[in-house]
Amino acid sequence: MTRLFALPLVAVLSLGSLPPAVAQAATTEVVASGLQNPWGVAFIGDGRMLVTERPGRMRVVGADGRVGQPLGGLPPVEAGGQGGLLDVITDREFASNRTVYFCYSEPAASGGGNSTALASAKLSSDAARLEEVKVIFSQAPKVSSRSHFGCRIVQATDGSLFLTLGDRFSRMNDAQTLDNHHGKVVRVRATGGAHPDNPFVGRAGALPEIWSFGHRNLQGAALAPDGGLWTSEHGPQGGDEINRPQAGKNHGWPVITFGENYGGGAIGEGITRKPGMEQPLHQWTPSIAPSGLAFVTSERYGKAWQGSLLAGSLKFRYLSRLVIEGERVVREEKLLPDLNQRVRDVRQGPDGFIYLLTDDRNGQLLRLLPGR
Repeated sequence: MTRLFALPLVAVLSLGSLPPAVAQAATTEVVASGLQNPWGVAFIGDGRMLVTERPGRMRVVGADGRVGQPLGGLPPVEAGGQGGLLDVITDREFASNRTVYFCYSEPAASGGGNSTALASAKLSSDAARLEEVKVIFSQAPKVSSRSHFGCRIVQATDGSLFLTLGDRFSRMNDAQTLDNHHGKVVRVRATGGAHPDNPFVGRAGALPEIWSFGHRNLQGAALAPDGGLWTSEHGPQGGDEINRPQAGKNHGWPVITFGENYGGGAIGEGITRKPGMEQPLHQWTPSIAPSGLAFVTSERYGKAWQGSLLAGSLKFRYLSRLVIEGERVVREEKLLPDLNQRVRDVRQGPDGFIYLLTDDRNGQLLRLLPGR
């Protein structure tokens, strides 16, 4: 559980259109194991990382791979189905303020139902507990569902927070209305409250936290080198998407989609385009179930990889490298085809290496090593 060792997992070039010079074998090494359905990883300095486990625990993984005891101070988490303790990030000024942000399935204070909540906290000086825990956003309304929580957090360059929110599965039509948070990306201040520059602030019948809408279930999010937000989104049966959500834009779900109902059959009118609705930058049919998302800015993997977008696949259990030109996805390379583990999170660490979390009862934290 505490030893580092390499796994012989080699990247295979998936598309013949990629020139041989772009191909680069990669391997992984295990940083830590024995994690129960890990969901998010964040870096806290000195080679240490915070890792969330979906059943409701957060742990510190040491630079030596040792997995610590669960942190104290977490609020009640309703774990079940796709819900539980999900993403975690550190504040841009973590070295001086020790602030972390995490999102989770929040049970209703009374009665049934749950929704995605976003909280801030201070990591104690001994890294044993969370202090000053404050819920800074709660998705509304709460519903009885175990699905489609979304729950990826990205801190923008101005310190505000983007949070992705699923449509809760049974409430997919809510994604097209602005009086709820289902199927939305929201932007809030780090201290709580809607960002004053959000597109629907002051609009009657619209919730002020909403940044973009018409989403299904966004489980990956990353800030591009230019400061723009990119997301990955689960379609139904087909139609998984890469998007660049922008202020006030409608991404179409469930009016337009490249997917279909589970078991077959059109969703709505079965259309993929409609005026006033955004097209995805990339879509996967069949679905790969994309999760964690990260841009490669490091020089660790060579110039060919810089600017690439990495997306984990839960369904097909590989790592996708998307080659970006401007705001277009022009090629895909499938990495680690023999991994045989659901890739839940993808992050670039302060050391320039890419880290992966695998979603399993005996999940692992992996480091991606460049080929030689």
